[in-house]
Amino acid sequence: TTTGSEDVVVAVIDTGIDYNHDDLAHNIYRNPGEVGSDSKGNNKMYNGIDDDGNGYVDDVVGYDFTNNDSWPFDDNNHGTHCAGTIAARINNHAGVVGVAPKVSLIACKFLSSYGSGTLDGAIQCIDYMTKVGVDVMSNSWGGGGYSQALDEAIQRAEKNNILFVAAAGNGGMDGIGDNN
Repeated sequence: TTTGSEDVVVAVIDTGIDYNHDDLAHNIYRNPGEVGSDSKGNNKMYNGIDDDGNGYVDDVVGYDFTNNDSWPFDDNNHGTHCAGTIAARINNHAGVVGVAPKVSLIACKFLSSYGSGTLDGAIQCIDYMTKVGVDVMSNSWGGGGYSQALDEAIQRAEKNNILFVAAAGNGGMDGIGDNN
């Protein structure tokens, strides 16, 4: 019934996003506090200053907790695949079309090029995206057993009216025992 709206911001918490990808570049969220020129005429995207005061320097398109920098570029392709499923552009004659091709995407990387990450990194991404104020968090990753700290991070997001979406079936198995 809808193709989405650029006003809806979806966080892809994963291996990052190829924010230059033909199907995704137009949908990448740009942090308004980190774009344009600063008081000295420098481009805020690269000036090494936390212009928006959120605790993260130059976080224009999201954040990378794997490399601790502001460029969450996907070096695994899983996050880009997930982003495409969500919001690949419509009518651009390239690749596929996402389920909501007009929403905005922001990346948070906590999974490495090998697809591995830490529980702390996942929590940092959830808390970062809660601070950013996204509308939806997409989480296509698995892990170990129950974590109280992860549960609390998800609850903080939910208290801020953020929909937390988790993938099911990443283990490639049917039925009992597939806890990914």
